[in-house]
Amino acid sequence: MALHRSALKRLDTAFHREVEAGRLPGAVLRVWHRGREAHRGLYGCQDPQAGTPMREDSVFRIYSMTKPMVSVALMMLVEEGRLRLRDPVAAHLPEFDAPSLGVLQRDARGRTRLRREPLPPTHPATPTVPLVHDLLRHTAGLTYGVFGHSPIKDAYLAAGVESGRLDNRAFSERLATLPLVAPPGTLWEYSRATDLVGALIERLSGQTLGAFLQERLFEPLGLRDTAFHLPPSAHGRLAQAFPTCPYTGAPVRLLDVSRPPVFESGGGGLVSTADDYVRFARMLRDGGRWKSRRLLGRKTLELMTRDHLGPALIAASRVPGASTGYLPGPGYGFGLGFAVRVAAGEASVPGSVGDYHWSGLAGSFFWIDPVEDLAVVWMMQAPERRELQWALLKSLVYAAL
Repeated sequence: MALHRSALKRLDTAFHREVEAGRLPGAVLRVWHRGREAHRGLYGCQDPQAGTPMREDSVFRIYSMTKPMVSVALMMLVEEGRLRLRDPVAAHLPEFDAPSLGVLQRDARGRTRLRREPLPPTHPATPTVPLVHDLLRHTAGLTYGVFGHSPIKDAYLAAGVESGRLDNRAFSERLATLPLVAPPGTLWEYSRATDLVGALIERLSGQTLGAFLQERLFEPLGLRDTAFHLPPSAHGRLAQAFPTCPYTGAPVRLLDVSRPPVFESGGGGLVSTADDYVRFARMLRDGGRWKSRRLLGRKTLELMTRDHLGPALIAASRVPGASTGYLPGPGYGFGLGFAVRVAAGEASVPGSVGDYHWSGLAGSFFWIDPVEDLAVVWMMQAPERRELQWALLKSLVYAAL
């Protein structure tokens, strides 16, 4: 059965209303259902300050929606036997051969100090060193220096790993000097792990991350506007956020993508369009195939889109005070690059057990629901409204089934 037209009209009305109310600068939507495009939406402005209308081919900074693409790229190398998920990270990035654990202590004056301790000895059955598997599921003990504050996060900032001025090799070598926030495999912590996956791809392939992605993923899928920077000819299609946050008045600063970056960030550096990304999503929905070409094995993709945390690890990661918080949220686990729904209830949005998704800092979002044969891509540049718009989108799309 096709999606209900009346419900899709309500969806369009709702997002046009968000634009008129000043809560949404603009957005592009693609909905695929049962192998066919069921709906496309175009809302608001590409550049709200200039009043430039949104275009079907507007380009967006997708930030962490880079992660699923880079995770798929690494699994291509796994399928070639170049590495295994159970390999220690140090087997391929030897700078990680002596990781340490960051322990917080208070001195006599009550100040918090960061002390390093060695990780417990490795046992073959329960490795305590970071594994490739840990990088993909964010359990390697890494973190982000830019979300929240702690002595370890401050160390990230001081070391320059958040600066964007290091290439992937230098980034990996610098990151290896920093302590872990938790023993590997004990905590889900959103982190620079997928950036390290990018460095791993470079080390194994002998190519830059951008070149590998272009050859193995973007070119086969026919992605014309997905890259780590925009050529000058496309600068006029780059979507912008509101110049200031509608709620705080603070300036909104997004990633400069006008020139090739020093750091090709596997965790958040790509730009893309709705039409490009929906091709990637359709390939995932079709079990790793695009038209007549097989890009990834069906069973490999099934492995990636299953929960790899389990109830105990999810519970440990949701305790108050966890560094970045458990971003997948209630009802979701995490696979190898995607949040994965593990419960029909708990989450505050509709969906199916087994649906999977991820999103970007500036508001891009996609999900795939294998049960309903649904693939949805949403592109916007509105960091301050992203979670509210995502929840609205999921409710309205599922209301059309």
